[in-house]
Amino acid sequence: MNTTQKLLDAGQSVWYDNIQRSLLKNGELTGMIQRGEIRGVTSNPSIFMNAIIKTKDYDLSLIPLVSSNMTPEEIFFALAIEDIQEAADLFLPLYLQSNSGDGYVSLEVNPYLANDTVGTLEQVKQLWKRVNHPNLMVKIPATKAGIPAITEAIAAGINVNVTLIFSLQRYAEVMDAYMKGLEKRVENGLPVDTLASVASFFVSRVDTLIDPRLQEIFLTGGQRAKDAKALQGKAAIANARLAYADFKRTFSSQRFQKLEAKGARVQRPLWASTSTKNPDYRDVLYVEELIGPDTVNTVPPQTLAAFLDHGQVRQSLAEDLAGAHQVLADLETLDISMNTVTRELENQGVKSFSDAFSALIEGIEKRRQAAVSG
Repeated sequence: MNTTQKLLDAGQSVWYDNIQRSLLKNGELTGMIQRGEIRGVTSNPSIFMNAIIKTKDYDLSLIPLVSSNMTPEEIFFALAIEDIQEAADLFLPLYLQSNSGDGYVSLEVNPYLANDTVGTLEQVKQLWKRVNHPNLMVKIPATKAGIPAITEAIAAGINVNVTLIFSLQRYAEVMDAYMKGLEKRVENGLPVDTLASVASFFVSRVDTLIDPRLQEIFLTGGQRAKDAKALQGKAAIANARLAYADFKRTFSSQRFQKLEAKGARVQRPLWASTSTKNPDYRDVLYVEELIGPDTVNTVPPQTLAAFLDHGQVRQSLAEDLAGAHQVLADLETLDISMNTVTRELENQGVKSFSDAFSALIEGIEKRRQAAVSG
């Protein structure tokens, strides 16, 4: 039994945070599914930018598209949808076998729409219609404008992967938006038992932002320096464990029990950004410390390889909740506010995906111009 199957026994599904045409064509993705290593795929603008612009995988498909009258954005979505449909076909047997529990492939809306509720919802519906697979999840960012779009997408019967969640406050809004969407369906006499949603809570970026600030305090010396040293590498896991406690409380509430009686499923927390950025930390830290029932961890290639090689499985998510609360309280005493940090991270996350999307569109436009002039 490989370690990802042990994770499944512990209630956690591993999804692969990567997609590229070569993986689909050379049988690598098929092999990973057959070996039970992964149970879904997530994508984002950065992943597609690296796949389309930095490899030759898409050249044959790009040539006829760039010669057409399509815009670079239309060309991107045409290429991405081909990949997503092919991956969804590969995962369809698992989707059916797991009674639509796993086997999902995620495609994100244009990140430029992060602050546009109407535009987001419009594109969500377009992508759902164009991909036309029951195991698609459309990714909507957990921005202020994204929250109402989540409700309306769920109400329309569309599977949603809510992305870029950093704060406990925003996570509460995400869970509420999901349940509101389910409640709308129930009110309209529509089924809720075939819908699925995950809430992608970003992990390692929290430590990546906070640790350098702790290091600055450490260099000042004194008691604050000792406190700062003790908190290094602790914030991200503490934040995620408190989110999981909120998840358990929310989905055991009377409000959700009414929906569950109609066949509704919980919106599973999905741990994202789980590669270790600090070489001093164990390379599977953000997998091993966040294991528990009804969760997903989406891992990039290097983290998956590391976990298959030497990952350890234990029910770690519910460990030391008091300690998790204490970590956040101790950070506040050092004038590091999680509210401020997570707001900064959300803004950075939207900008990062927008920048990747811009680079992707610029790269496609260059190829289009070369094709037209050539």
